[in-house]
Amino acid sequence: MNSSWIPRIPLGTWIEDGLEWLTDLLSGLTRAISAILEIGVEGMIDGLLWFPPSVLIVAIAALAWFLAGRRVAIGTLIGLFFILSMDLWEATVGTISLVLISTALAIAIGVPLGIWGALNDTFYKIIKPILDFMQTMPAFVYLIPAIPFFGLGAVSAIFATVIFSIPPAIRLTSLGIRQIDEELIEASDSFGSTTLQKLTKVQMPMAMPTIMAGVNQTIMLALSMAVIAAMIGAGGLGGEVWRAIQRLRPGAGFEAGIAVVIVAMILDRITQAVTSDPNRTK
Repeated sequence: MNSSWIPRIPLGTWIEDGLEWLTDLLSGLTRAISAILEIGVEGMIDGLLWFPPSVLIVAIAALAWFLAGRRVAIGTLIGLFFILSMDLWEATVGTISLVLISTALAIAIGVPLGIWGALNDTFYKIIKPILDFMQTMPAFVYLIPAIPFFGLGAVSAIFATVIFSIPPAIRLTSLGIRQIDEELIEASDSFGSTTLQKLTKVQMPMAMPTIMAGVNQTIMLALSMAVIAAMIGAGGLGGEVWRAIQRLRPGAGFEAGIAVVIVAMILDRITQAVTSDPNRTK
């Protein structure tokens, strides 16, 4: 069927023009953000690498024991020493630092937006299709606007990772608060609770398991995006995978991939334990 009569919509041109306009408009702000984040990433990596690997591994295993129990701690200890034996410790520290910073930013932005969406129906109706769009967009697409804003490197990777991983934090925070029994809300209203008191003493504690499930998903998405972001110079384990692809070294690629799996399992088990028992650390 001939569709030549349909005029072509220059959506790509409009997007490129919009990105160029935003880049010029926000150049000062993006440079400041880039400088701050670069200092933060480099400081965290240098700080973690300052400790002897064995000491840091034991400390992480002890934290895993405190948060998730003995079995997770033993698995963490074995897994991290296995990564160390493959000479991938520095790359692993780089990936963990990138994931932690990206997750912290995603949660700091996503949870307040989720609370707002739970308390305001109009805002929830606006943000819901945006979240659907963000979650279905291919991950590689998020790398494209990151480069003109922040250039190549870890800062662009953090920007893309935050955008890619933030939807679960928003969606599950809002869902957790909205699913609270209306009778509990009515009871708190009958006692004269203010909106802030109701949020902090009823809604947030009751919704915490669902919110923590959103945190778990945010961490997993951040880790997957941190690997993909190696294409724009993020480094870490993703950088090892990318170099293995470029040099046709399947063995090195599988080693880095196994290290990513180990890190993902450790983070997943710890956050799942906290999700199932959010009062564990209290």
